[in-house]
Amino acid sequence: MTLTRDQIVDQLRTMLTDEQVITDEAELKRSSVDNFRKLQNIFDVHTMTVPAAIVMVRTTDEVAQVLAFADEHRVNVVARTGGTATEGGLESGAENSIVVDGSQMDRIIEIDPYDMQATVQCGVALQRLEDACRELGLTTGHSPQSKPIASMGGLVATRSIGQFSTLYGGIEDMVVGCEAVFPGGQVCRIKNVPRRAAGPDIRHIVIGNEGALCYITEVTVKLFPYMPENHVFLGWTLPTMATGFEALRDVMVAGYKPSVARLYDFEDGQLHFSHFARPDECILLFMAEGNAGITRATAEGIRELVAAYPECTPVDPAHIEEWFNDLVWGPDKVAREDERIRTTRNVNRTTEISADWSAIGKIYEAVLPRIRAEIPGITLLGGHSSHSYINGTNMYFNYFYDIDCPPERENDDYYFPIIDIICEETLRFGGSIVHHHGIGKARAKWVFEEYGSSFPMLQTLKQAFDPNGVMNAGTIIPTSR
Repeated sequence: MTLTRDQIVDQLRTMLTDEQVITDEAELKRSSVDNFRKLQNIFDVHTMTVPAAIVMVRTTDEVAQVLAFADEHRVNVVARTGGTATEGGLESGAENSIVVDGSQMDRIIEIDPYDMQATVQCGVALQRLEDACRELGLTTGHSPQSKPIASMGGLVATRSIGQFSTLYGGIEDMVVGCEAVFPGGQVCRIKNVPRRAAGPDIRHIVIGNEGALCYITEVTVKLFPYMPENHVFLGWTLPTMATGFEALRDVMVAGYKPSVARLYDFEDGQLHFSHFARPDECILLFMAEGNAGITRATAEGIRELVAAYPECTPVDPAHIEEWFNDLVWGPDKVAREDERIRTTRNVNRTTEISADWSAIGKIYEAVLPRIRAEIPGITLLGGHSSHSYINGTNMYFNYFYDIDCPPERENDDYYFPIIDIICEETLRFGGSIVHHHGIGKARAKWVFEEYGSSFPMLQTLKQAFDPNGVMNAGTIIPTSR
């Protein structure tokens, strides 16, 4: 028998305290969306299905109880910690969903300087963990722009990447072990070891599952020495993205590991570098960090490689350091951006993809003219590469547009059509439609083309671990094709 909304709330209150079960209408509306439909919260208009309740879990046992209840009664569960998702993964994809909020599971369990790893509960903010590690001369090496507000559980669940990924890798390279709760309440712990070859790497069932398979309750990540005194910043202006892609490729193929390796086009670059770069100049920049000998060799090697391109003009490293020191987005920047959108009705969005070196430039060149021709109201359109590998890189498309529609129509009239253009062109050239934000619900309709003949593997995982379909309906795999 399907439970009513009131029955769901009543039964949750028998498991948890009244204070842990939130039914305030305003909170429920805010929790029906994430940053994918942020205009609904900015303008206080809500069209999405409102969850039945938000439950503030405090222990793994409470998560297990809620998931067992949800599985038994076929109640949809949306996993949440920091709430910074951008692709609709936190939307209520079914009637009378339960938002399971782990933000109160915020204990740093252990920071181990000898085994170089830290274990935390899912709700620990990355900034808080990083600050605690730096007091010991250590770092997580993970630094997405959302670092001040994002939580560890969500970062692992969305397969996050940080701005220092070229050196430290993505979150999948950092996770040592974890604990997760699966539908029905089964608690599974993957032990902390540096590597093992005992079958498939089951960490990757958990990492990147976006709440569609399980709820992450605890995470152990690697740590690294933190030596800011050895940071080296490098930058150049250059006339074309094509040259920049070639220079980036040279650095990666040569085996250098700068922590930051970025290439900005004209328009995107003007948001950050207009005080020294002309409007027609791209920006290529690097940062090296770590051991002094390694950073010196890395910087020298990069300078030598870029010198092979006479069209690249060096810039004062102080400009790059200034940019670096203002990268993260805390609550203050989020509030200012929301107010800017509210007063100007000018919206800023981003969409990131990845491809190999032979395709990335073609995708970039194909996407921009289509967006300009097909989408009204574009006020800025550009992109940058921020995460590179020996075999390719990513492209972060950055765009602003004036909306000439009710705020609740913004996604349908502007954002979805832009995503469609980017996904179509990325797939046409063999790239991946999402590099690190997660597929969520925003890009879920493209999952079949993204996976191709391997889609049955993904579908089998979903059926095996969530046979009753109670985990985050519509995320990764859409509810209808």
